[in-house]
Amino acid sequence: MARVRLGVAERREELLRAAIEQIEARGVAAVRIADVASALGVSNALVLYHFSTKERLVADAFAFAAEGDLAHLRKLLGRRTTALRRLRSAVRWYAPTGPAKGWRLWIEAWAVSLREPALRDVARDLDRRWKAALAEVIAEGVAAGEFRCPDPAGTALRLTALLDGLAVQLTSYDGAVSRARAQEWVEEALGRELGLGARTSSAPER
Repeated sequence: MARVRLGVAERREELLRAAIEQIEARGVAAVRIADVASALGVSNALVLYHFSTKERLVADAFAFAAEGDLAHLRKLLGRRTTALRRLRSAVRWYAPTGPAKGWRLWIEAWAVSLREPALRDVARDLDRRWKAALAEVIAEGVAAGEFRCPDPAGTALRLTALLDGLAVQLTSYDGAVSRARAQEWVEEALGRELGLGARTSSAPER
């Protein structure tokens, strides 16, 4: 069966999605241009036409995944509801116990970015934009009198650091911590940071 001829942008996105799948399955170190090409039934030359090297393909694949995550974050934080509900929705989605996918992908990115400047820039930018978005909604909640937080940027950093660390434990070390316990710790941390105490974990989700 003949393949449908795609435009440049559509072909590029198809290749990036295939690269993400191959990285998740094989890891950055093991994945090859040939794996991405084979997954789509195209030639190595076509992949290299769009991405001159494996390193460029990997960096662009992570950037593509990052933009997808950030788009979903903006959707959650843009809801017409209280800052607290928006923040809780974002944290619960981002947490390794929530519906967000791709933690194995990002753990791979953190490891490889130690040696790859292009990927390090992608990971750093994603981290910065996540923290900035959370800090912004925290500041909105403080201004609206929903909760107390003297340092929204510091709170965003501590929350994301906790979530990232739990993601490593849950993804890399089977049985190190249960999902239920991890979720409990996230709720407790959010309550402490916002001066809400037990109210955060007991409040109904709407």
